[in-house]
Amino acid sequence: MNMISKAALITGLIGASTFALANNAINQTAIAPTTTTSVKQALGLKDDTKVQLKGYVVKAVGDEKYQFRDNTGTITVDIDDELWQGKPINAKTPLTLIGEVDIDYKPAKRVEIDVDAVQF
Repeated sequence: MNMISKAALITGLIGASTFALANNAINQTAIAPTTTTSVKQALGLKDDTKVQLKGYVVKAVGDEKYQFRDNTGTITVDIDDELWQGKPINAKTPLTLIGEVDIDYKPAKRVEIDVDAVQF
């Protein structure tokens, strides 16, 4: 391989790595909102809006769905079992949930939060 080909290969690899790192940083910022949203606010947001909620899971409703409460109200949240990381919680365990608003209009409008991460 001649010197120009090696230089072009190295430049291409460095450029691709830099792009991947920058893209990852942008995606991580979009995933984790920096401000806390209240349940009352979340109920009025558009579908797929990223949210961070602080409060308590007060009861299981079934099929990875839970009732979540803060001082403004309650909302149903969908939390995959593996996000619990095997940690026991109860209605007095403070949690931060990061996810997005999920609105379903059939048969009637229903607003939930699809949780991506649970912080204990």
